[in-house]
Amino acid sequence: MSTPQLVVHHDKELMAQAAAARLITKIVDAQTSRGSASVVLTGGRNGNGVLAALAAAPARDAIDWGRLDLWWGDERFLPEGDPERNVTQARKALLDSVPLAPERVHAMPASDGPYGADPDAAAAAYAAELARAAGPENHGPVPAFDVLMLGVGPDTHVASLFPELPAVRETERTVVGVHGAPKPPPTRITLTLPAIRAAREVWLLAAGEDKARAAAIALSGAGEIQAPAAGAYGRQRTLWLLDTAAAGQLPRSLYPPASA
Repeated sequence: MSTPQLVVHHDKELMAQAAAARLITKIVDAQTSRGSASVVLTGGRNGNGVLAALAAAPARDAIDWGRLDLWWGDERFLPEGDPERNVTQARKALLDSVPLAPERVHAMPASDGPYGADPDAAAAAYAAELARAAGPENHGPVPAFDVLMLGVGPDTHVASLFPELPAVRETERTVVGVHGAPKPPPTRITLTLPAIRAAREVWLLAAGEDKARAAAIALSGAGEIQAPAAGAYGRQRTLWLLDTAAAGQLPRSLYPPASA
């Protein structure tokens, strides 16, 4: 378990731009050292903001897009192409504008896909895809993602792991179906905490006053069942990227800047 590090930016735009620059560096470093890179994307306004900032960054051309694997932390179980799906929003923000290898874009199954309206079967299939991508060096059923990004919800949820619901209690499976989520749509697919914790680095994104209480709770010793964001951490690094509004309720003792 890595100790959380915090970086606080003036506003959400600067946070998105800085996160995009940081992500480019991490991807290029991974590709240089290991030949390829693996990143888990998140949806929501902050996740999509990072992707849009990456699309606009001149340094994006430093990435070898053909040697990048993209995964998702969660997905809304809706038909393919639905504008509310995270992958649809990611394509609009970034993916359609860069030369990715299609076979390395690992979208979660849609509700009109081969598993029909069964999110549990779709989750099991995604877990199997992750397991196939994991090498012996990963020592587990998922790849050692270089960076796994998560948006933090006002209720402290990350991915589609909501407080007190069964998915946040999962300790064995890497991907599960979510039924009755308190945020629409109610049916989803999500990585579990064991899968999230396989990442080398976990980045938690929070911007806006509506995220301030959630950040304070998650960073003040709350339990992961009650505050899922508190249970999201990377093997080598856990990085909270916030704007000043989202950091507004944090104790000053938590403010030391993270090293670059």
